[in-house]
Amino acid sequence: MTTPAWLTVLTTTDSEEKAHALAQGVVEARLAACVQISAPVTSVYRWQNAIETTEEWQLLFKTTTERYDELEAHLQAAHDYETPEIIAIPVVRGSARYLAWLSAETAPVTSL
Repeated sequence: MTTPAWLTVLTTTDSEEKAHALAQGVVEARLAACVQISAPVTSVYRWQNAIETTEEWQLLFKTTTERYDELEAHLQAAHDYETPEIIAIPVVRGSARYLAWLSAETAPVTSL
């Protein structure tokens, strides 16, 4: 099995403002070409032996496998959750033009 070249990475946060800040920081750092924010979603989960229900904003980061480790590290540092959800979903197929744009926008900036 080959490693996918592109990923959609998912996380959530508890406010629209935090979602926009995470998205802005990641795109500015070229760790994702695009971030889609869906809101609000209701999350039901077990945390510290209790069932929690929380309103959250879901973020979908469009990135490359090459940039994933840096994206994850950025999200871990910028996120205020103790254990943020960070899940990478492989992009199996997509429009050639879109995937080329995604790759170009997330390419590391090289200094001359």
